[in-house]
Amino acid sequence: MKRRHFLKTGATLSGSLALPHSLLAETLSPPIRGKAEHVISIWLGGGMAQTDTFDPKRVGDPKAKKAGSYYPSIDTAVPGVRVCEHLSHMAPLMDRVTAVRTVNHNVIDEHAAATNRMHTGRPISGTISYPSIGSIISHERGAVAEDAPPYVLIGYPNVTRGPGFLGAQSSYLYLTDTSRGPAGLSLPPGISSGRQARRERFLSSLQASAGTTADRQLKSYDAAIAQSLKLSGPEFNRAFQLDAEPADLRNEYGGEFGQRCLLSRRLVERGVRFIEVSHNLNFINGTGWDAHKEGILQQHVLIQELDIAMAALIRDLSAKKLLDKTLIIVTTEFGRPPEFDSGGGRGHQGSAFTCVLAGGGLKHCGAWGQTDDLSKNIVTHPVSVPDFFATVCAAVGVDYRKNLYDGDRPVPITDQGNPIAALFA
Repeated sequence: MKRRHFLKTGATLSGSLALPHSLLAETLSPPIRGKAEHVISIWLGGGMAQTDTFDPKRVGDPKAKKAGSYYPSIDTAVPGVRVCEHLSHMAPLMDRVTAVRTVNHNVIDEHAAATNRMHTGRPISGTISYPSIGSIISHERGAVAEDAPPYVLIGYPNVTRGPGFLGAQSSYLYLTDTSRGPAGLSLPPGISSGRQARRERFLSSLQASAGTTADRQLKSYDAAIAQSLKLSGPEFNRAFQLDAEPADLRNEYGGEFGQRCLLSRRLVERGVRFIEVSHNLNFINGTGWDAHKEGILQQHVLIQELDIAMAALIRDLSAKKLLDKTLIIVTTEFGRPPEFDSGGGRGHQGSAFTCVLAGGGLKHCGAWGQTDDLSKNIVTHPVSVPDFFATVCAAVGVDYRKNLYDGDRPVPITDQGNPIAALFA
């Protein structure tokens, strides 16, 4: 090697060694990019117990205060991967699924803070309003079709699901009743189409008389109004007509939550980029996934409802050749410890819990990461919330290394998260 070339190479390497690890990785390899086009995000509010669902351990005994799973486990389509007995519809489909068993964060006893963490990927800040993962993906990719919104929430609105500093145009449309579309897109009684047209002309003249503005918030709201007017016609609202689906398919999805999942598939077909579907809006077991004390007695009802609807969604998307284009994720604010509380239920645990990925063109393996014999601690492949979000972003072609900007302030999309690279191999 010539001396000049040696010195040049040495200087380059020494400069690289001085870079932070994340920046060095960025200079050495391009970001991972999957080919999915849509995300259906299933939210299990309250805290799903991983040991009672996708990370089963030995069976415990609440009366004897013996830590462990509440239910026996069963085999799945993936050798060595087991799930709770109440996930019998999902078990044959686990070759299309990855239960990420080693998600973790440091929020334990505050549902609101943990819900915020699992939607924005960050702790609550007093100086900045962070956008949710749904708003981030909507902002970066937009709607798949021009006459569809980028982001629909089938559940109750909440600031943690919102756009934060990205502005109203990256927010969601929402509904809670699957029998009709979002109320804000339907004309109120007494407002004819002619009267609506006059209102729109009046709005246009007001906007024209105001002139152009550089105010980011005003521009954001103008964009949101324009999108709402575009979506208020009958074409988009046909997506909410579930009775157009065959009766046997509707029955396969199950009850109200299943119908929300069926609607999410119809919204994917319509061109919506990101759909969040909330489970258990009506607290069918009395306490929801927050299974303290006697709340655990009917936990199996929730698990069975999730099992039926999610399995139907996977099969339906697959039959319509949409599964590889649609990433399904299941998230919850934290997990549950294996020990039973004084009433036989479970407390909160953020040190190790499970979130689920399905479809999306990923190389699924049934389960990723390993926890110890009671799922209290992580043994292999820890996945931070930013890592999980980076995996979701990568799957739909969003650059997880990119900065967004709150004014002049750079905000990394995933707080320096790295995707689970093995799922993209």
